[in-house]
Amino acid sequence: MARKMLIDGELDKPNEQEAQYDFDLFVIGAGSGGVRASRFSAQYGAKVGICELPFHPISSEVVGGVGGTCVIRGCVPKKILVYGASFGPELEEARSYGWELNERVDFNWKTLLQKKTAEIVRLNGIYKRLLANAGVKLFEGEGRVVGPNEVEVIQLDGTKITYSAKHILIATGSRAQRPPIPGQELAITSDEALSLEELPKRAVILGGGYIAVEFASIWRGMGATVELCFRKELPLRGFDDEMRAVVARNLEGRGINMHPRTSLTELVKTEDGIRVRTDHGEEITADVVLFATGRAPNTKRLNLESVGVELDKTTGAVKVDDYSRTNVPSIWAIGDVTNRMNLTPVALMEGTYFAKTVFGGQPTKLDYSNIPYAVFCIPPLSVVGLSEEQAIEEANGDISVFTSTFNPMKNTISGRQEKTVMKLVVDGETDKVLGASMCGPDAPEIMQGIAIALKCGATKAQFDSTVGIHPSSAEEFVTMRSVTRQIPARKPTTST
Repeated sequence: MARKMLIDGELDKPNEQEAQYDFDLFVIGAGSGGVRASRFSAQYGAKVGICELPFHPISSEVVGGVGGTCVIRGCVPKKILVYGASFGPELEEARSYGWELNERVDFNWKTLLQKKTAEIVRLNGIYKRLLANAGVKLFEGEGRVVGPNEVEVIQLDGTKITYSAKHILIATGSRAQRPPIPGQELAITSDEALSLEELPKRAVILGGGYIAVEFASIWRGMGATVELCFRKELPLRGFDDEMRAVVARNLEGRGINMHPRTSLTELVKTEDGIRVRTDHGEEITADVVLFATGRAPNTKRLNLESVGVELDKTTGAVKVDDYSRTNVPSIWAIGDVTNRMNLTPVALMEGTYFAKTVFGGQPTKLDYSNIPYAVFCIPPLSVVGLSEEQAIEEANGDISVFTSTFNPMKNTISGRQEKTVMKLVVDGETDKVLGASMCGPDAPEIMQGIAIALKCGATKAQFDSTVGIHPSSAEEFVTMRSVTRQIPARKPTTST
């Protein structure tokens, strides 16, 4: 029997007779967002159940794991590999700093792979303990919605158990997609790329987003020959164009072969590997072909439409309002499955606000402005706020752009020819900083602090009045005094 819940703000009527449910909340999907929503809801006094597929590093329709994509086959293992890939070039640069290394420096992929796997297993256990300590009941199996207040869990032995819940939360995330190219079964996605038994010597990557440029950096840093094929002129569509060009230049400077305006047309298995054909008639032979061409919301097996939940017809994403509620009042959704802003920290925030809204009596909308994010290519790119192009589109007045391009101090000794680039986009009328970007070492660590300033509405004058930390790259953000370019306000169109 479910305990009496806290009143859900305006969402429930205090004098309405409570129906009896097995759970106040049942969550399908124990990734970052689902675990956060479960724990915080339980802290508000709710009786919470959650289900997740059994653990495996490579996801499918029948395996997953507590912790979800980010912990098991996303951000965390990816960042571990980025660290691993960074050591190779840094060891070479160490010679310039007086470190006398043997001529041959070997890299053991299997050692790193074992360490990576051990870490995600450890984190999987930590997430399970977090749920248990919060009093959340964890069920291992596949969950599906069978009614507005009913969830069916298909257990590992195939048996099905149905639970009732006052509220159901969908937090099943997303899954990597494969483009319909002949021979597509020969390619891998990021899931498999994080668990390859052998490090490839030759890699072809299709895609120009986060995952594509990150794996290009990882494999190149570990010594592989990398061919990066993408459809646009520059990688990272949607980012600031100037910073996209910086990333492309850095990737090329580190030995990655760039193929802009290029798609793949066919993959063929040969004795020497995989023969890849492009739409320009090129043929490339590779040990591994990685498809990094986007992800799709995990909704196919949830049975949502049969209970009336509206999905996006193109992507399959769950449609929700500003409070993460679907058109069925008892069913909610957060994270990548809603295809809003597909970032782990955003899913965490959505989970927090869901718990506040439904069980904390504090209906709360998420503010999606000034959310910082990073691309962990080598060196990384990190941004917050508006790009120059977005600012021009959205601002009513003039836009001032401040940039700084310099050789980091570390490179002056090592001899690496790789510039760090920083950028501020400022509203010419209000002096408010609208956006900040950086491509260079430690960019994400620096940008997290800049994000606080933008969230507080900082002006360029306030940046200028801040004393820098010297010597550091970060101080450049408070010493950019000269305007690089001024973009006049767009004239409103008039009808004739």
